[in-house]
Amino acid sequence: MQKTSVVRIFATAQESDYESPWQATRPTSGTGSGVVVAPGMILTGAHVVADATFIQVQTSTHPDKFIARLAAVCHDSDLALLEVEDEDFRGETTVAALGDQLPDLQDKVSVVGFPVGGEEVSVTEGVVSRIELQRYAHSDRWLLAVTVDAAINNGNSGGPVFLDDEVVGIAFQSLDDAENIGEMVPTPLIQRFLEGAQTRVQVLVPGLGGTIQTLENASLRAALKMDAGQTGVRIRTVAAGNSVDGVLQVDDVLMSFDGYDIANNGTIRYDDNHRTGFLVLLGDHFVGDSVAATVLRDGKELSVTLVLKPLSPLVHRARYDHVPSYFVFAGLVFQPLSVNFLRTWTDWWDTAPKEFLAHYYMGEPTADRREVVALTQVLSDAVNVGYEDLYAETIKSVNGSVPRDLTHFAELVDGCGDHLELRMSSGALVVFDAAEARAQQTEILSRYRVPADRSDGLAKGASSDEPAQ
Repeated sequence: MQKTSVVRIFATAQESDYESPWQATRPTSGTGSGVVVAPGMILTGAHVVADATFIQVQTSTHPDKFIARLAAVCHDSDLALLEVEDEDFRGETTVAALGDQLPDLQDKVSVVGFPVGGEEVSVTEGVVSRIELQRYAHSDRWLLAVTVDAAINNGNSGGPVFLDDEVVGIAFQSLDDAENIGEMVPTPLIQRFLEGAQTRVQVLVPGLGGTIQTLENASLRAALKMDAGQTGVRIRTVAAGNSVDGVLQVDDVLMSFDGYDIANNGTIRYDDNHRTGFLVLLGDHFVGDSVAATVLRDGKELSVTLVLKPLSPLVHRARYDHVPSYFVFAGLVFQPLSVNFLRTWTDWWDTAPKEFLAHYYMGEPTADRREVVALTQVLSDAVNVGYEDLYAETIKSVNGSVPRDLTHFAELVDGCGDHLELRMSSGALVVFDAAEARAQQTEILSRYRVPADRSDGLAKGASSDEPAQ
């Protein structure tokens, strides 16, 4: 283990304000750790530099800070690659060797970084206790992770985890309900990210889309016409626009994926050693890869190919380095429902509106609905008197048409003529004299210091009821 390969990261970040999506929140500062994986190149956690406006790094042997830039990021797997061009930095650091295999259970590893409370590099030892799918808090994705019984605190998150002299992981989160238990992004995801970073700035982990049901019940297997030796999972829903769309069907039994046989509880023997959920295989691929699968459909085995796409849920998962989309009409502020907006509630998973949570947990995109359009704020004006309490609900229709997404919603409003009628999810009815509302737009926007009635990308124009191509 070479401590001169470990650096401290200082990031100034400015997040978007999803309560007022035309503006940003105040800048904040934070620290993290990283490891040099090539001359001038630093591997760290994406959460360390998310929404960063300015990044500096510091070595353990030099008091000065060096300016860094974001070279590549994968928010899905919580990894980022920074570049420092200063030759002095390259002279102060050494390149760490990257491992090419997962550690074994009970392997002793070292978590290295700069935790808060001190200025010197810190080394904490632990033992690998679990290797399986885990939820990544930064992205809300379920990906392969390695659990170690070593503390991961503010400051050393994003730092390397060494097995002997090789980096076998990047520390990225700790478990809230356990003491001195942390998790690291393992080598398969690191290698895939670094490979993708050579050709693209934004690296994505593909998603399957839809939901599955395990088949541990014998009667359910019989109803799906499975033989005694057949195993797999039932396709419960198919999400439009995702990898499964047009290939798999509801009630298909997915028996194998990417060369791995799927057990009735949805697991595979990954890497011939670790039993975990079969979705772990998505981390081995890029968007655009083709993956072979076997399905049982009405008692017949079929070979199919899925072209992997980015995960596209009905409610947008957490977004970083992203400017929100919004649309303002008659003082009513609309935006797509997203986790970023849900996070404006403290303990949002418990306190956000139940309708929003139902869309988040159970909603699936369809050909007719790719986003949930929500009314998120009312900027009070004479034109919207009586509608002040209707925020935090969704739009069911615009003059009788169901909006597919925010872009379509804006088109419907722009093309509504002189009469606008919005039906809300609560059953409320919102009616405007559209000409009067348009006449008030400039005054409302000026009063509340909103720079434009819509975000970039929402072009003005008449609506069409024809589906988008």
